[in-house]
Amino acid sequence: MFKKLKASLGIGATTVDTILSNDSVYQGETLKGTVHIKGGDVEQQVDAITLKLCTEVKVESDSGVSYQPFVLGHIQANDPLVVQPGETKEVPFELKLHDETPITAINAKLNQSHVWLETSLDIDFAIDPKDRDYIEIRPLPVVQRIINTIEREGFTMVKADVEKGQLRGNGFMSRSGCYQELEFKNSGMFNRKEIELSFILDGGVIHCLAEIDRSFGRGDMYRSFTVTRDASDGEVQQALRAVLSA
Repeated sequence: MFKKLKASLGIGATTVDTILSNDSVYQGETLKGTVHIKGGDVEQQVDAITLKLCTEVKVESDSGVSYQPFVLGHIQANDPLVVQPGETKEVPFELKLHDETPITAINAKLNQSHVWLETSLDIDFAIDPKDRDYIEIRPLPVVQRIINTIEREGFTMVKADVEKGQLRGNGFMSRSGCYQELEFKNSGMFNRKEIELSFILDGGVIHCLAEIDRSFGRGDMYRSFTVTRDASDGEVQQALRAVLSA
């Protein structure tokens, strides 16, 4: 009885550790791995293993700005199971990344984009064991070419973050409830400009919404474009022409 009481408080209880096959993946790929469950001092029933794909979003309100966890997707990895004292169980899983999962492998001076996988065990009358594994999300090659083109034009990526809300472009809109912004600035004296890019993966194409903040009170404007995943350098440059010339 005393061991069961301690286990309900998390002492000598079942533990969980998720091992990813690859913690660095491209946008839109599938995460694969194994959930390792280690029994504690007493038998415990695990009603569910839940894996959540999470990011952190900026939320603006009347009281200020805060950052909150945001769930992009989740799966339940198993049926209920019983773990005996000291027993080890392994449960494999696959989780398709949401198409709007933010990219994190970027060279921003301030990178506030984070993505992680949170694993939790649902155990009655106990502190549910949890595990958090951070994931590197790499931009698809065409997205990287867009970023490279912007930088070759004299812009530097100064900030990357994820905001709660929805964005709309010409013929597309976000669906996840959040969107990423990559902020670029140039150092021009007479043509100073800020560009914020947001990408949405949609099957075989990439949508991009650009917010352009121009100096000397000329105001903000928006441009959007769509390129295929295998777009050439020339097609990328053509798509960015309206953004860079604004």
